[in-house]
Amino acid sequence: MQEWRTMTPDPILWNDWHPVAARCTLDPGRAHHTVLLHVPLVVTIDAAGTIIARRNDGAPLQQCERYGLVWVCLGTPVQPVLAIPEADEPDRPPVVVGAIGVRAAGPRVIENFLDLGHLGYVHAGYLGDDPQTRVLPYDVAPLPDAGVHGGLIATRCRMYQPKASPAATEGFLVDYFYKVERPLATCLYKDNPVHRDRFDVIYLFVQPVTEVTSIAHPLLLCLPDGTTPAALRAFQQIIFMQDKPILENQRPARLPLYDGAELPIGADRSSVAYRRWLAAIGLRWGVITATEAAGAPR
Repeated sequence: MQEWRTMTPDPILWNDWHPVAARCTLDPGRAHHTVLLHVPLVVTIDAAGTIIARRNDGAPLQQCERYGLVWVCLGTPVQPVLAIPEADEPDRPPVVVGAIGVRAAGPRVIENFLDLGHLGYVHAGYLGDDPQTRVLPYDVAPLPDAGVHGGLIATRCRMYQPKASPAATEGFLVDYFYKVERPLATCLYKDNPVHRDRFDVIYLFVQPVTEVTSIAHPLLLCLPDGTTPAALRAFQQIIFMQDKPILENQRPARLPLYDGAELPIGADRSSVAYRRWLAAIGLRWGVITATEAAGAPR
């Protein structure tokens, strides 16, 4: 099945906001070139700190800056940039991890983030380890008070982790819950090893470059536990770089949305729910729909 297509813009993603750069990486002496939904963009910052994002062809686009990231909408936004209440808490300043290119469709990247089953194998010694690799039963439900397209929430997620974060000095059973708030935006809340009554928050925003290539923009909102921003950033980069070869070797590169495409197990409840939600809202970018799989004309 063809893995790269030139297609009309997906209205869901075309009319949503996507991160395309981080303020901390912009240099007044050098333009930042990137691509969003096959559209070449250039982002510049002047000596006064003013950021301008534009299309290479000069066509207008909308931009804003939040959480240290530059956001762009190629169409007409149907909702604001995702609101993150924890970003307003003074004791957890946002930490931008960096832009990480990955040869995988955006929905594949989000699905991998939701996958509890791989933690004990891909991230052994950090987010899981033998023999405690079993995924305990957890719940998935529609996200209350979600945006225009709805969303998902997975609760009662628990995994033993030898090193849940840079501040962890011993392994413990970590409580999680996940939210999917936009097709290419997800987050997890997990126990902090020092502040056991509050959660660290990790967001993953995925910039869709082509249908089978993406740029991941992780964002950390962690509690003060003695870990420096540099150490938080390095830890998260290690975790993502362990995921990267797995993602880049998945076939098909686009995420199948039809039943029977891939055999799920009990640990995949969030993945199955994510796929069904994408199918229900009609996403067409970076996925293989049931209609396409059946060979029907698009």
